[in-house]
Amino acid sequence: MARVAIFLHAQREAAAAQAVDIIEWLGSRNHQAVLPDTDAGAVGEPSLGIPEGELGPGLDLAISLGGDGNILRAVRVVADHDVPVLGVNFGQLGYLTEIEPESTLKSIEKFFSGDYLVEERMRLEVTNEGGETWRALNEVVVEKVDSGRTVRVSVDLNEDFFTTYSTDGLIVATPTGSTAYSLSARGPIVDPMHRALLLTPVAPHSLFDRTLVLSPDDDVRIRVLADREASVALDGRIVSRLDVGESVTCSAAPIPARLVSFGGKDFHRTLKAKFGLADR
Repeated sequence: MARVAIFLHAQREAAAAQAVDIIEWLGSRNHQAVLPDTDAGAVGEPSLGIPEGELGPGLDLAISLGGDGNILRAVRVVADHDVPVLGVNFGQLGYLTEIEPESTLKSIEKFFSGDYLVEERMRLEVTNEGGETWRALNEVVVEKVDSGRTVRVSVDLNEDFFTTYSTDGLIVATPTGSTAYSLSARGPIVDPMHRALLLTPVAPHSLFDRTLVLSPDDDVRIRVLADREASVALDGRIVSRLDVGESVTCSAAPIPARLVSFGGKDFHRTLKAKFGLADR
């Protein structure tokens, strides 16, 4: 018997309806379905709900019904437990969701028969001076708090001072995150199967505004300078504030995210479709 977690975008009725179908399909094959508490309530199955913080251990698979944001949520909960995530696309054209809704049950069946691949995606580990640690699949952003004012930060690479930035924010992204916030700040597009740290400033007040593509073995320490605090956001969620003089250190996480693939969604084709690149 397998144990499968279902994460859904509860505001999308089609995703909730498919979650019910998956629960029934799993039950008919003697598999156990579990959901985060809020998701279980949204589909009328509160007895299947588990607090997110307790959901990861013992899972064989996590299924995300939504867009890329929902996959980021599932990865945040289960990746440290080495659980593969299967993404079903209920959003717009995304970079992380491979399966379309009409193929969901067939894809789950293929997973249980062993007919699938796993893509290992580098994640980030972020640690503050107090020893708190968070992990992200796309990026960490140290950014200004006050609208209309920049934040001034210093950057150390492997404990050696590199430079300072006066900027709206500083992004440390993974290759998977290169098509997210880093891209909007004019960072490079990197194949998600690579391993690298991308350091991209957001609207810097400096002549040096280029992205640095760093080794996955590098440590990047960002310290807040001057008289303005900053926030720290991981994959779009603010997790902490930094007062003047405080810092966070970003490095490659020891455990990657594991995304289920059936070889049907090519990164280059997705990129081409996303940007409307015509055949020539």
